[in-house]
Amino acid sequence: MRRGGDCNFGIICWLINNFFLYFRDERDIQENIWSGICCVVFFFLIVSVLTFPNGPFTRPHPALWRIVFGMSVLYLLALLFLLFQSYSTVYAIMYWIDPNLRNFHIDMDKEYAVNCSDITFARVWSHVDVFAWGHFLGWAFKAILFRHAGLLWAISIMWEITEIAFAHLLPNFKECWWDSLILDVLICNGLGIWCGLKICKALEMREYKWVSIRDISSTTGKIKRAILQFTPVQWTPVRWLDPTSTYMRFFALSQLVVFWQISELNTFFLKHIFEMPPSHPLVIARLCLVGVIVAPSVRYVKTYLTGMQGADQIN
Repeated sequence: MRRGGDCNFGIICWLINNFFLYFRDERDIQENIWSGICCVVFFFLIVSVLTFPNGPFTRPHPALWRIVFGMSVLYLLALLFLLFQSYSTVYAIMYWIDPNLRNFHIDMDKEYAVNCSDITFARVWSHVDVFAWGHFLGWAFKAILFRHAGLLWAISIMWEITEIAFAHLLPNFKECWWDSLILDVLICNGLGIWCGLKICKALEMREYKWVSIRDISSTTGKIKRAILQFTPVQWTPVRWLDPTSTYMRFFALSQLVVFWQISELNTFFLKHIFEMPPSHPLVIARLCLVGVIVAPSVRYVKTYLTGMQGADQIN
């Protein structure tokens, strides 16, 4: 135990678990399995908070990022378990989680990228849907992570090439040229990159002088300080490549780009192979989980490749 309160915290969690264990209906087998899985996940995350090392982020609290690390380990263990299951078994597990998936099937006869020469404002505007906002917000998030315009534009253009390369396997990858180049690359991705880099610039120029909330007398000041707890404690500009970089750094950075493309490609293949709608909670939950996991991961890669403070510890 690293802190004296860890023992008390563990006892409280144990008491909460016993309350739900003895005051519930145990005649429903499915409910028993769900409760058991939730209890295992809950206690694993508690162990993560108490025993896992701190990550590169400290805001709003290091314990939160220890939980994220624990979630990444659970996700890895779940993937390892699924590797040993057959296709039908995975489907059975999905149907057990959500029986409504039995009624969903992908329309393989649906046509994409038709009448591309018919370019009207109404047709272009009809493509600005929730996925367009997803593109924008996603690339703003990536810009905050990578903080390098050249790298971001390279990933954006390479993703469009990836869509073309796999369009024969994933029909929804087929897009009109104006949808791919103008809406995706220039407008949605481009604006997301621009806004994300503007946020990075503002955080880089900001003066960081932190005062303990105990030293603030006014209620308004305490509330403001509590909100600022969710902002970075400092902001470090990053140069992924410079004239003195070795070929190994370029090779490692290329690996990062390739693995990033594979990770995003997996999202589309998973919902296509196992037939899930894009708005399904499993798809959204996986995207959110990968999003929070990748943030400290990219920070570790930046620290290791650029020789920032803490690189020796990662080695």
